[in-house]
Amino acid sequence: MKNSFLVICILLICLSCGQDPVPKPQAYLRLEFPQASYKYLQADLPFTFKKNDLVSKVETKIMPGPTESYGVTLQYSGLKGSIYLTYKSIDNNQENLMAFLRDAQKFTQEHTRKADEIIEQPYINEDRQVYGMLYEIGGNAASQSQFYVTDSIKHFLTGSLYFYTKPNYDSIYPAAKYLEKDIKQIMETITWK
Repeated sequence: MKNSFLVICILLICLSCGQDPVPKPQAYLRLEFPQASYKYLQADLPFTFKKNDLVSKVETKIMPGPTESYGVTLQYSGLKGSIYLTYKSIDNNQENLMAFLRDAQKFTQEHTRKADEIIEQPYINEDRQVYGMLYEIGGNAASQSQFYVTDSIKHFLTGSLYFYTKPNYDSIYPAAKYLEKDIKQIMETITWK
C-alpha cells in the first residue's frame, strides 16, 4: 500500500511537469469613434448650438416652473449614453441666477463620494456673452462630465453626460472623452436667441 502511494505520487509529479506558465500581457480595447461632424440644432428653443451628427435622437420638452424652462436630451445610441441639457431663463432682477449657479455646483459636488477627482475648466467668451464651467469627473461616478453656461443676464443652461450602464470608469473612459469633445462644442457654439 505504501509503495503504491509512492508510485502514484511520483507519477503525478512527473505528469504535472511541463512548460512553465507565462503571464499574458495586458490588453486594452481599441475603440475607434467616427470623426465628429457638427451641425446647428434646429429646434424651437431660446438657444442653439452645434451637435454631433452621431446623435441618434434629440428630445425636447417644456418643463413646468416659474420661469421659462426646457429639457433637451441628446441620445447617442451607438455609445449607449446621453447628454442631458436643462435651460432656465433668468428673471428680470437676476435673483435666481445665484440659485442656478449654486444648484449646478452642488449637483457636481454630489459626485465627490464616488469620484477620484473633479477637474474644473472655466469657459469665457466675451464676444458671444457666454460664461461657464466644465467639470471633468474621474472615477466611478454616475456622470463623467457636467457643465453650465450663462450670459449672466437672461439665459442659463446646464448639462450632464450619463451612460446607460453601471459606472466603470476604465470601460467608459474612451466614450466619455469622445463625448466630452461634444460638450465643449456645445459650450463653444451656443448662441442665445
